[in-house]
Amino acid sequence: MSRIVTPATIEASPAASQPMLEAVKKQFGLVPNLFRVVGNSPAALEGYLGLNGALAKGAIDAKTRERIALAVAEINGCNYCLSAHSYIGANLAKLDEAEILANRRGGSTDPMADAAVRFAVAVTSARGQVAAADVAAVRAAGFSDAQIVEIVLHVALNTLTNYVNNVAETAIDFPQAKPLAA
Repeated sequence: MSRIVTPATIEASPAASQPMLEAVKKQFGLVPNLFRVVGNSPAALEGYLGLNGALAKGAIDAKTRERIALAVAEINGCNYCLSAHSYIGANLAKLDEAEILANRRGGSTDPMADAAVRFAVAVTSARGQVAAADVAAVRAAGFSDAQIVEIVLHVALNTLTNYVNNVAETAIDFPQAKPLAA
């Protein structure tokens, strides 16, 4: 059971959150529990949706965004996000099982994406205090400064949702991701 209220319906959410939740429903066909929990604060929901929407227009492609989300969720121990992004990665971004596993382990089977995921892991693990070699490695793989900034923002966005879900203990409404073997 969630430690923060998860409104059962859009209508049970704060009035200011309702139009944003309707937009989520229109986009996804349903409103995942993460959005319902964040929607307890209309300002938080607006901020989350705004950053998410802006980054979706950036230079980092959808597959790599999902790869980063999986790596960050694994590090942050967010079962909700692991489940959500495993599902989204497989069904929307069309990542195969081997790729999702590689992402959760902090890498990728694609060389370019591997550099992005490894950098995202460094940013997450070091809480932003990465070494110059980490920046040099992602740049050497072909990422521009703009893309490097976007990777950092994707780490921040995913850390935000990981923390919300970890604090709330949001009920998982996606097929549950299997834990990695120790």
